[in-house]
Amino acid sequence: MSDVRGVAVDGRQQKRPRGGGRARSTVLWDALRTVLDRIAPEDGPRDVVDVGGGTGGFAVPLAELGHRVTVVDASPDALAALERRAAESGVSVRSVQGDAVDLPDLLGAGAADLVLCHSVLEFVDDPAAAMAALTSTVRPGGSVSLLTAGQVAAALHRAVAGHFDDARRVLTSTSGRWGEGDRMPRRFTRETLSALVRGAGLRVAELHGVRIFADLVPAGLVDGDADSAEALLALESVAAVHPVLRDLATQLHLVADKPAP
Repeated sequence: MSDVRGVAVDGRQQKRPRGGGRARSTVLWDALRTVLDRIAPEDGPRDVVDVGGGTGGFAVPLAELGHRVTVVDASPDALAALERRAAESGVSVRSVQGDAVDLPDLLGAGAADLVLCHSVLEFVDDPAAAMAALTSTVRPGGSVSLLTAGQVAAALHRAVAGHFDDARRVLTSTSGRWGEGDRMPRRFTRETLSALVRGAGLRVAELHGVRIFADLVPAGLVDGDADSAEALLALESVAAVHPVLRDLATQLHLVADKPAP
């Protein structure tokens, strides 16, 4: 990817919110830039499929960088908002209504060099079936970017809030839920997410923790203090790849590669 494209991404980052939202976007964008550099160093635009991409938070910036982007989402309202957002940015993004498990029928096998699946696997009926569909959609030599809710972090956050029984249930539940009132259907650990990827025939390439400290630090410590916000962001970037701290992240980001023949 060219330096100009890198600057374009960095410019968009400055418009993103501080705190947890900015930490999330920065870690993910850094990882995606690395993936795109690896799978297409000098070969020009790539085909990207964003599953559950909603209103285009990643799709539109990727299209602005010159990539051919398709968003697959079950919500017609989200896709309509995506089309408006793309038009306002002066780019073209293909929108397809459907679910992750239907990707082979919707797009065909080997449709993309990079597949994004962010905050989707927690909600599907069958994560293994969805993972198989993602694997079918990515070309050999391509990559899949997964973002999921972290189980360990949920236990930590419930304990810090004084809900100790909930924290124990999160850690002992196979789905990582703390009870009937928990609105998250499923959470993952590094081990369970990696096993899901390997079971689909992909290779774990990178694992990042997203929002490790940002969701624990009181907002008052960084709101309105640019230096503190930048320091927190720098800390998040380092902690994202720390072999211990990344497991404590609110979200786990895993990049999986499909072996070339």
